[in-house]
Amino acid sequence: MSRISPVTGHYVTFEVDGLEYKVFYLENGTGQPLVCQHTAGCHNHQWRGLLEDEEIASRYRIIAYDLPRHGKSDPPENTEWWKEEYRLTADHYCAFIVALCDALDLRDPIFMGCSFGGNVALQLALRHPDRFGGILAVEGADHSPGFYLDWWQHPHANAAQVCASGVWDLMAPQSPEADRWKTWFYYTQGSEAFKGDLYFYSVDHDLRGRLGEIDTDRCPLVMLTGEYDYLTTPADSARTAAAIGNCTFIEMKDIGHFPMSENYPLFRRYLLQALQAVERRKPVPV
Repeated sequence: MSRISPVTGHYVTFEVDGLEYKVFYLENGTGQPLVCQHTAGCHNHQWRGLLEDEEIASRYRIIAYDLPRHGKSDPPENTEWWKEEYRLTADHYCAFIVALCDALDLRDPIFMGCSFGGNVALQLALRHPDRFGGILAVEGADHSPGFYLDWWQHPHANAAQVCASGVWDLMAPQSPEADRWKTWFYYTQGSEAFKGDLYFYSVDHDLRGRLGEIDTDRCPLVMLTGEYDYLTTPADSARTAAAIGNCTFIEMKDIGHFPMSENYPLFRRYLLQALQAVERRKPVPV
């Protein structure tokens, strides 16, 4: 018996910093937009469990996009992008996400990003608190140094295998084997962009000394980090959350750096807690 998923895919075209992008996104559900950013070097397949979650889709319009150069989103259309090394910066990353939300005419969206998406979530909380109805930073921290490395694209190595194998032990051993292998497989497909993403993650992103500027009264912020994440440890995220006024931190037991794809049923429990926390703290319109 065949089953057709309720998830649909679309392209939207818009400009960011003078560059034209044709961006692919998946969506399902109705209600407040929940905009989901995948991890570095990956794509929106990571969010399939959430996209097909009937209960959450009954309350939220879930949107999971492919960042340019990832998945089904091409590099910019109006420049010779192949002549420059790709290095993602915080300025461009934040501008892209806001432009995407504007292009889709999203009102009061909740943003959720994981890993380098969790780090940009903190950047958005600082830079654009009035554009979002809430922010969920998954596996994020104020600073994540040490992972912008040449060997992600070393000519003596199979870059796809290196990138995929480099994420294997970031997952919890309790996570289902099939889902861990799917996450590994996703990373075999995104190796070309991985190093450039990590430029943002480990070099350009640094909010040390600025966390006190994040105003959670204007935009509720929840941080979630898996017990088995050694890139951004629970201690790193807890330290970051403690420096932000009225920020909720949730440590996720028995899960690692890719919670939405390595073990969605477990991640779901924590996500519901986070969404409830945002709902409780939603600012009252003036």
